[in-house]
Amino acid sequence: MENQKQTRIPNIGKPRVVIIGGGFGGLELAKALKKVEVQTVLFDKHNHHTFQPLLYQVATSGLETNSIVYPFRKKFDNQKNFYFRLGEVKKVNPEERYIETSIGVLEYDFLVIATGATTNYYGAKDIAQNSLPMKTIEDSIRLRNRIINNFEQALLVEDEAKLNSLIDFVVVGGGPTGVEVAGALAELRNHVFPTDYKELDLKKMDVDLIEASPSLLNGMAQPAGQKAQKFLENMGVRVHTNTSVKSYDGYTAELSDGRKLVTQNLIWAAGVTGCVLEGLNPEAVAKGNRYSVNEFNQVKGYDDIFALGDVASMVSEDYPRGHPQMAPPAMQQGKLIAKNIKKIMEKKPLKPFKYFNQGSMATIGRNRAVVEMGKFKTQGFIAWFIWMFVHLMSLVGYRNRLLVFFSWMWSYFSYDRSNRLIIGNTGTNIQNEAEKTETITPKS
Repeated sequence: MENQKQTRIPNIGKPRVVIIGGGFGGLELAKALKKVEVQTVLFDKHNHHTFQPLLYQVATSGLETNSIVYPFRKKFDNQKNFYFRLGEVKKVNPEERYIETSIGVLEYDFLVIATGATTNYYGAKDIAQNSLPMKTIEDSIRLRNRIINNFEQALLVEDEAKLNSLIDFVVVGGGPTGVEVAGALAELRNHVFPTDYKELDLKKMDVDLIEASPSLLNGMAQPAGQKAQKFLENMGVRVHTNTSVKSYDGYTAELSDGRKLVTQNLIWAAGVTGCVLEGLNPEAVAKGNRYSVNEFNQVKGYDDIFALGDVASMVSEDYPRGHPQMAPPAMQQGKLIAKNIKKIMEKKPLKPFKYFNQGSMATIGRNRAVVEMGKFKTQGFIAWFIWMFVHLMSLVGYRNRLLVFFSWMWSYFSYDRSNRLIIGNTGTNIQNEAEKTETITPKS
């Protein structure tokens, strides 16, 4: 290690806790370590935290990009003994207790893997290549570009089948993300695009939601999924349950029941898989590419390496498949890991993790949402208001909360989404793209 490039993190004589990933869990852990006598080092491929539950609103022009991201350095500018490095962690060397990154190597006393999850295509390479995921801020910008660019192209296309392929959308996955994306697209069709694109017949814009299981929102009680489906269908979304996508070539989506949907916009929200690192014992990796952890979030076979959130699988009687891959478990685990690191330093018994289920919720558009909080269950306007309040208060930074609040209020009273922007070079050759679309031959 002596001959390897260093990351220039000074040794301050305190135990070093290295956190890989600045998602919800990593952020909570770093905040909680402020009260522990350690040196905290956060590694991330981006210099900001992204509020992923609202990515779909950026993608559908409801929010500006900067309203759901927050710089790590701004968040921790007043926290002593905190260091951030922009880089990708390539490998862990547990025997010598250091990590290899894109910017050098770094030793650790405690390592916490909070790398989260990435889109799971279940081995379907054609879908991975041609569909649009929804996991990062770049994904949401790319989708927004695609949506608006395709409508601009549609104005130049004469063939009706090809025109429909540009303005039709297929959303795969009936969880909260899929339901929310489908609802947002329906609202664009019903309230926004008729004003923007008066030359197009928006009745021809189809939004299809595909779910492989019998109902939507499987993480919630069945009535919530049924209500969500009713909301969507009232908005004009075609919901297909007990159906999956077998293949997609960028133009035709073949469904498991033999039907084919023609679209150039297939949005994949059907599942995630953990982001594991090279170097740890393969036996520590469980189903779904998640690290097997004990009740203290220690990775199987290691006392000084922890994992939390989406990349951690803590199997118990209540959670035989591990905790749900959502923000609340990750945040609660982050807080507890900070306390247990302090206990290890003080040679005290560790405290086991006990998940406090705060409930689940999803919004399906204006005045439509479903919420479950323990025995309390509600749908409609009250649920929608609760959803807004919870998400607003969960955002990082007061500025972001104000931006989102005023954006929501403006959209609510004006039926307008002002952030309908094509960013980058996507929209510079509309005519060429339209001509390219004309050459596509639909499959029979």
